[in-house]
Amino acid sequence: MVARNRRLAETALRPWTPVFIHGDLQVDHVFVVGDEVSGVVDWSEGAPGDALYDLATLTLGHPERLDEVIAGYGTEVNRDLIRAWRSLRCITNVRWLIEHGYGPPEEYPEVAVLRSSP
Repeated sequence: MVARNRRLAETALRPWTPVFIHGDLQVDHVFVVGDEVSGVVDWSEGAPGDALYDLATLTLGHPERLDEVIAGYGTEVNRDLIRAWRSLRCITNVRWLIEHGYGPPEEYPEVAVLRSSP
């Protein structure tokens, strides 16, 4: 599982045009009123990066919503790179969670994502 996800994650480590990204874009950080985003909070990890990383993070726990997110994104999106960024984020997060005592790894949502990766 780790080797397969590592190979997938390495796909994300390619040249890209950096843009300013949130760096931890998840549903809890986005405020919506009706059908409009009204605010985004917690920019502590904002930095230059690959915009697909934010899309991967936003849909990490709900990959079934990727089509909807892409439809609202307004440009061509490489789904394989989003999967690669998800794998990379999960691999690095699992290590951080273990080092900080967040319980047994088999209970981490990140491990479930890694197991479900093609």
